Amino acid sequence: MGRGFGSMAALVALTVLSVMRVGLVRGNSEGDALYTLRRSLSDPDNVLQSWDPNLVNPCTWFHITCNQDGRVTRVDLGSSNLSGHLVPELGKLEHLQYLELYKNNIQGTIPVELGNLKNLISLDLYNNNISGVIPPALGKLKSLVFLRLNDNQLTGPIPRELVGISTLKVVDVSNNNLCGTIPTTGPFEHILLNKLHDIRASGLGLIIIRHYLLI
Repeated sequence: MGRGFGSMAALVALTVLSVMRVGLVRGNSEGDALYTLRRSLSDPDNVLQSWDPNLVNPCTWFHITCNQDGRVTRVDLGSSNLSGHLVPELGKLEHLQYLELYKNNIQGTIPVELGNLKNLISLDLYNNNISGVIPPALGKLKSLVFLRLNDNQLTGPIPRELVGISTLKVVDVSNNNLCGTIPTTGPFEHILLNKLHDIRASGLGLIIIRHYLLI
C-alpha cells in the first residue's frame, strides 16, 4: 500500500513538472519572438522598456494582451515613434489576433511568416516606410477582417491570394507604388473602391498605375 502510494505520488509530481515545463517553453517561445522584434527596433521613447526577456511569458509587458490561457493575442504599438524592421519570428505568435504597428517609421519588408498567423483579425501597418511587395502568403489569413497597409513604399500588385479571404471587410493599400490589377472577385466584389487615380480598364479587371484605396 505504502509503495503504491509512493509510486502514485511520484507519478503525479512528474506530471506536474512536465506540464510546468511545457508552459515555460510555450511562454518563452512567444516572449522570445517579441523580444526579437524589440531588438530589431529603435525605441527612443522607451515604449518597450517593460519587455523583459527574463520573465516567464510576455503577458505582463506593456502593449501586450494575452487570453485566459496566457497566449499573446494583441500587440499594440501604434504611434510609438519606433523605427527598424519587422522580424520573421512574429509568425510564431499563433494565437495573435491584432498586430497594430501603424504610424511609426518601420522599414524593410513584410515578413512572409505573417501568413502563419491563422487567427489574425487585424493587420495594421499603415503610415510607415515599409517597402517590397505584399506577400501572397497573407492569403492564408482566413480570419482577417482588416488589412491596412496604406502610406508605405510597397510595390508590385495586390496578391490574387487575398481573394480567398472571405472574412475580409476593409482593405487600404492607398499611397503606395503598387501596380497591376485590382481583384474584383471574392471579398473584393463587395468592397467599395474610392480615391482612384490613373485608372484604365483591362480584360483582367481594373489596372491601377499608382494609388488606390479599398474601403
